[in-house]
Amino acid sequence: MGFPKAVFKVSEIKNCPLYMYGDIFTVTGTTISMNSPESNTFVNTTIIHSPVAKEKCKILCGDLTKVIIQYERTDKIPVCMISCSGCSGSLRLEYTHELVLTQNKEEADYSEELVSMMHLLSDFSFFKNIDDVNLEKVVRFFRLNKLNKGDIVIRKGDPSGNFYIIVTGSVNVINDGGMTITTLHQGDVFGEMSLICNDSVGATIQIREDSSILHIDRKNFQKILNQYPAVQLYFTRLMAKRLTKSNVIRTEDLSSGMIGNLSEIPAEALFQTLNMNNKTGILTINELINGTARFSFCQGSLIKAKYNNFEGESAFYEILKEQNGRFRFTPGIPSEDFEVPEIGYFMKLLMEGMRRLDEDRDRKIN
Repeated sequence: MGFPKAVFKVSEIKNCPLYMYGDIFTVTGTTISMNSPESNTFVNTTIIHSPVAKEKCKILCGDLTKVIIQYERTDKIPVCMISCSGCSGSLRLEYTHELVLTQNKEEADYSEELVSMMHLLSDFSFFKNIDDVNLEKVVRFFRLNKLNKGDIVIRKGDPSGNFYIIVTGSVNVINDGGMTITTLHQGDVFGEMSLICNDSVGATIQIREDSSILHIDRKNFQKILNQYPAVQLYFTRLMAKRLTKSNVIRTEDLSSGMIGNLSEIPAEALFQTLNMNNKTGILTINELINGTARFSFCQGSLIKAKYNNFEGESAFYEILKEQNGRFRFTPGIPSEDFEVPEIGYFMKLLMEGMRRLDEDRDRKIN
């Protein structure tokens, strides 16, 4: 006896580290009769198909398998809501008869649909940084979701998870008070800040009108950043614009000197802004666990770095670990420092620093 494909769609989500609203899971299985003179038993085999390019969650697979086993004899799963048992987060999935038909067609035509959009996607700012030879290959890393007006894509405070590109439609960026800060349209991106800075989501994103949105998970996002330097430069420029627009650090403050705390402005955001605004001066950070850190910038390039017993790249990586400390940026450097070469390409330094932070956190957890 076999049971038909079941399709579940994520309808509610809270701090799930792997999946997002709208993700689709398909479940297939077969019950094999094991008849013998002594007994008449059945063996169940169930296959869970996770969303394209995403890791499989053992907890959720177990929950879905239980549903399949429960209804296998009837060959019919009723319309229902399934709650994930949860790990660091939780989600709910919805099963409907209509989803089965939609997913069957979507599964068969998914690759073709992405290829048919290549002409449109090639005009987006993000994809312009990838050469034509590799464009189709990169696009296939992405997953396409179609969302309805009012749907929440990500919520402020959620763990970083995916990078998004709006293909059609528009979304609103919502603040804590429920007010729209800005609206993003076709070709615009979001979610990159939390991935690059390894921070929680900074704002809620709500669908403004029915929209199609591409998304890619952290692992594949990192692969693209590492393989295409032009994409790194694109994000460097984009982050600087976002920081300026949100007034995290204002350019006029930087021109006259600046004082602040890392608890209010993370080290990575502070360094990004100095870099993209081509600032020349000395950044001093006090009240750290291991004393005082000192960093010199020349036209936005990091040329000197010292913290504790670390210098150069090592000092930069160490300061990214600090969450508390008082900093001061003072314009100007000694004339001889103008000839000092930069320590390294800034975006590459930042990506490596974020990777090391991830590894440190994983080691502590394990």
